[in-house]
Amino acid sequence: MSRAKKRYLAWAALGLLTGALAVAAAGFGGSGKSSNGTSATGPSSIGKGEGALNLIEWAAYSDPSFAKKFVSQTGCKIHRKDANTSSEMVALMRTGGGGGGGQWDLVSASGDASLRLIYGHDVKPVNVKLIPSWKEFIPIFKSPAHNTVSGVHYGVSVQWGPNTLLYNTKKVKPAPTSWGAIYSTKYKGKVTVPDNTIQIADAALYLMKTKPSLGIRDPYELTKSQLDAAVKLLKRQKGLIKKYWGSAADEINLFKSGDVVIGASWPYQTLQLQAAHAPVKELIPREGATGWADTWMLASKAPHPNCAYMWMKYVTTPPVEAKQALVFGETPVNPKACPYMNRIQKGSCTKYHLNEPLGYYKTIHFWKTPVADCGNGKKNCMDYNAWQRAWTQVTS
Repeated sequence: MSRAKKRYLAWAALGLLTGALAVAAAGFGGSGKSSNGTSATGPSSIGKGEGALNLIEWAAYSDPSFAKKFVSQTGCKIHRKDANTSSEMVALMRTGGGGGGGQWDLVSASGDASLRLIYGHDVKPVNVKLIPSWKEFIPIFKSPAHNTVSGVHYGVSVQWGPNTLLYNTKKVKPAPTSWGAIYSTKYKGKVTVPDNTIQIADAALYLMKTKPSLGIRDPYELTKSQLDAAVKLLKRQKGLIKKYWGSAADEINLFKSGDVVIGASWPYQTLQLQAAHAPVKELIPREGATGWADTWMLASKAPHPNCAYMWMKYVTTPPVEAKQALVFGETPVNPKACPYMNRIQKGSCTKYHLNEPLGYYKTIHFWKTPVADCGNGKKNCMDYNAWQRAWTQVTS
């Protein structure tokens, strides 16, 4: 199974949120220490490599096409564990990276897992000054809310992707401009969206823009009444859904067969369908969109921290980011990867939206784990457990 297929399957099986998420974000930073007692800035230099590097990753996130050179340069032999879900990553880190300790060094966590790992004390602060390419990142990925708490960095961003509105240009006319199209009875029985708890955020984003009276300011920070409103919208949408997709291949096949004509998607599916000459286009609707972003995060008890820093330094360089992006159908966080992508695959920088203006990125609300105390004066936000129960209500 390809990494892309595994990734999309992963979104259907999220969970394992522990009580640690109730810890307030204020418990991090401020004193120069994180709440797990480690330095809030990480080490001041990278020491000698320990000869090994143990990774928990999305399938082949250390693909030999770019990892082999790293091993030969550093002597850090890579041992990898492919995870199928974000929750599997959290569980593995909890038993062998943080609380259990001594087994894993790094995890390639998505935004729906990163705060769980931070509040669970399974990862520790990272000194981004030791990652030269960090200064080149698109600004929004330098200190995003899903991996940076109270100014303390708990990882280094690496790749991302937007949730886009995908549609059949022959069947959907006029061309849609709003997410309202996937909640409209006009396409009843021809709609598809991910089977994913975080899909609630997509509904919340739509309501945030179309029903301001609900008072939603962040699609991941919902009170009970706001969560109920999103669930009500999703339950209404359920009658329009042909199928909730669990993998990229699922959605691609649904569009190819004509079973669906519109749905929530990713650039990966769009490009695969267009390569197969399917009449499809994608867009970011006027309400904006949600999106994911992956972070390499250092285990709080990493046995090979020097090799881990060497890896984060290496994998965020433009040539390597470009290779990884095209292996997996993702977009780098380092815009200097653009010319390298185009050398490998003509026009790929534009296809994966890497050369978009900053305004484009500001329309995307990147995944972050819902927590009970979401800050900003809100003390009654619904946590991830509540979201998971709500999604089960929608889809069951």
